[in-house]
Amino acid sequence: MTKIDIVNRVAEAAGLTQVKAEEAVDCILALVKHTLGEGEGVILRRFGSFYVTRKGARIGRNPKTGEEAKIPPRKVVRFKSGKYFRDAVNSATPERPNTVW
Repeated sequence: MTKIDIVNRVAEAAGLTQVKAEEAVDCILALVKHTLGEGEGVILRRFGSFYVTRKGARIGRNPKTGEEAKIPPRKVVRFKSGKYFRDAVNSATPERPNTVW
């Protein structure tokens, strides 16, 4: 599924135009990115949690040449799925709300 698929389904489910649905999806994604960029987590009940962890600097290796390379410290986004989301993914017949598709 791509972003445009999500926009189309949100437009259909909420009775919005595609332009308004795209604005809503973009707004949500921007808010999540901004919040994670500030180092805060995003918790979506019954879905899961996004959070930021820090990875320290380390020495890596170029697999082609075997040469060592310094890898700088960085932030990494992690996702931990919620129980209901995990159960829906693992069940034989996942829930499909009628309002979305």
